[in-house]
Amino acid sequence: MNETATTPVDNHQKRAGIERRERTRALLIRSAIGVFAQLGPDAPVIDDFIAAAGVARGTFYNYFKTTHELLAAVTAELNEEVLGMVDPHVLRYDDPAERFCIGTRLYVHFALRYPVWGAFLTRIGPAHAVRGRRLDRFLTRDLELGIANGRFAAGSALVVRDMILGSVFFGIETLLTEGGSSQHIEDMLFTVLRGIGLATEEARRIAYMPLPEIGPVSSPVFATLKTVQDN
Repeated sequence: MNETATTPVDNHQKRAGIERRERTRALLIRSAIGVFAQLGPDAPVIDDFIAAAGVARGTFYNYFKTTHELLAAVTAELNEEVLGMVDPHVLRYDDPAERFCIGTRLYVHFALRYPVWGAFLTRIGPAHAVRGRRLDRFLTRDLELGIANGRFAAGSALVVRDMILGSVFFGIETLLTEGGSSQHIEDMLFTVLRGIGLATEEARRIAYMPLPEIGPVSSPVFATLKTVQDN
């Protein structure tokens, strides 16, 4: 039986090809963030991204078929970076109610602090931005813990998760486009906590508790985005 042996040269070429593809994809995403930040999530066309990245049209289509697909990739990249900062703060709390409230509020805090990213989230929606990703996993983790230890009077973590995520994404859009109360998200979480069985005063304490101090997102990707203080 004839078998083709894999040589060290073959392995090196394969690794080099994978690394080159990852670098090109990262270049497209970084360039796209600048384009989206300048033109907004809905205005750019593929030619804008090709020009910003300095790649051929065929190269772009090797990675993304539409601007919406690229927007989803950009949103996911930024989303993962934010959750990488938020969850260590969340895990300092033992109470699952405090965990998901602190995590949710910090997430919204960053969406408002970096309004371009917040606009990405509202355009792409939770189905593409968070389903199966860190926010989904971390939130479900804390809700399942609360149900398992009797902290929450809810039959399904997924039901509560969907209530929270739907409200969060709509709430971010409300705060970015309509203003609203400075405690809009806290008011929403207070209502959720009451709905899953917490007493009024305890729900109020948790929903409005002080947030931990957290600085800007320290990544090359977020460094390209303006904060509200920059505007």
